[in-house]
Amino acid sequence: MKPVKFGELEKRIGYSFNDKNLLLLAMTHSSYANEQKGKRKENNERLEFLGDAVLEITISDYLYKQYPGHDEGRLTKLRSSLVCEYTLAICARDVGLGQFLLLSKGEDMTGGRERDSILSDAFEALIGAIYLDGGMENAAAFIQKNLLKDVEDKTLFYDAKTILQEMVQSKGKGLLKYVLVKETGPDHNKEFTVETKIGEKVYARGIGKTKKGAEQIAAYQTILQLKNQ
Repeated sequence: MKPVKFGELEKRIGYSFNDKNLLLLAMTHSSYANEQKGKRKENNERLEFLGDAVLEITISDYLYKQYPGHDEGRLTKLRSSLVCEYTLAICARDVGLGQFLLLSKGEDMTGGRERDSILSDAFEALIGAIYLDGGMENAAAFIQKNLLKDVEDKTLFYDAKTILQEMVQSKGKGLLKYVLVKETGPDHNKEFTVETKIGEKVYARGIGKTKKGAEQIAAYQTILQLKNQ
């Protein structure tokens, strides 16, 4: 494994750490920590726990102020869209977080750098690290820059299947179908790949741990495509 150059990551996220060890810890996956023989290393799970709390209060504050007419139920749905695994993984990919992760050889070889669960956890760990290093103001600024820059699109995720159905019906494009194209992995850890088809045209593909989750991702990607047409 090549040495990880965290200076490049700091440039991408727009924040320079005073304590570089916090950034190193945020990028240390449990698989890598467990692989280190002869010494017990920490991993990023505690930082992820902290980052999750910082993320939730920051997003809640933003939505409360941004949508004064929304009731609690609607605000909760919007927040769920913004803090879900898939959305956070998108944000992690936007800054290229995967290439900076410290993973075990096995996790690396099986595609860990692109796995939504690992990327979203690392993104939350990074938020936790920024909070400890620079306080709430810097953590909130990072969230604002990297998660809330296109909030209108991201908040579509929670109701993606309903919204897509309404869009397809209003445009008269044909029948919307979700097609299961692949199912892999053992029963306790399956992965489903689903495509959206409108009429005979394939629009997008979603991969998830459940068929419903894969359909939701595929629907969200299809919405973004239709909006850009």
